[in-house]
Amino acid sequence: MLHAMFSGRMEVLTDAEGWILIDRCGKHFSTILNFLRDESVPMPENQRDLEELLSEARFYCISELVEECEAALRKCENALRQWEAEKEATCRVTLITSQREEQSLIQSTSRPVVKLLVNRHNNKYSYTSSSDDNLLKNLELFDRLSLRFSRRVLFIKDVIGSNEICLWSFYGHGKMLTEVCCTSIVYATDRKHTKVEFPEARIYEETLNVLLYEHRNGPDADLMLATSVRGAAASSSSNPASVQCTSDDEEDLLRMSALRLSGVGPSGGASGAQGQLASGLSRLRPNKNN
Repeated sequence: MLHAMFSGRMEVLTDAEGWILIDRCGKHFSTILNFLRDESVPMPENQRDLEELLSEARFYCISELVEECEAALRKCENALRQWEAEKEATCRVTLITSQREEQSLIQSTSRPVVKLLVNRHNNKYSYTSSSDDNLLKNLELFDRLSLRFSRRVLFIKDVIGSNEICLWSFYGHGKMLTEVCCTSIVYATDRKHTKVEFPEARIYEETLNVLLYEHRNGPDADLMLATSVRGAAASSSSNPASVQCTSDDEEDLLRMSALRLSGVGPSGGASGAQGQLASGLSRLRPNKNN
């Protein structure tokens, strides 16, 4: 194009002094001249400047520069798509610092809620050999679920500390539906140990259940009854010793209450009380070991 302009093969406009007038923006003209001199120029870094330079290269009929601009634009578009894909794959998980904050979040959101309580610092009893690995598996599953369902479910991580060590909680319409306790107390020959488990299938099942509350505007009594009762029944059948997760101190209180109901009282004789105590413990221990 420039060669045709200055060789006389193309009609051009001139001013009163004979200067040739080119009706184009001069922003990228220096880049055009440098490419004609060196056959290579650095490409602009942003997409807008690339598109402007491509338009100028097409006007001046510089096919080599057009190809370089188009290749640079494709590279920018691929980078933008990759960035958008990575942005969609990220999510935010709320770390609560108080019970009041937890209740406020659960009551204010319209989405179902999945909460994971993690308290590895509860060292009342030593842990079994597989407990640390299972605790990490629970954390990894929480991260995978939060990445997959972050737009549909509110994920909360509770690290404020409690008697529990690893506990999943599931909420719908601001109310707790069920819990999945991942810890238990196992008995060795002379001491107790804390065992952390990884009930992956059960956690997936409960997460899919809370998705049923995703697009419901108000409480659904039948749905809440079905999901909460089903969860309680499943927990009871898998662990007959307790329906809900309790700390070891609470288990001691339950054991004492069971013994009182079995007939051991302060008014009974010493030998009779000891016999009933041994009988009561023999009934409780098999359930505890399960």
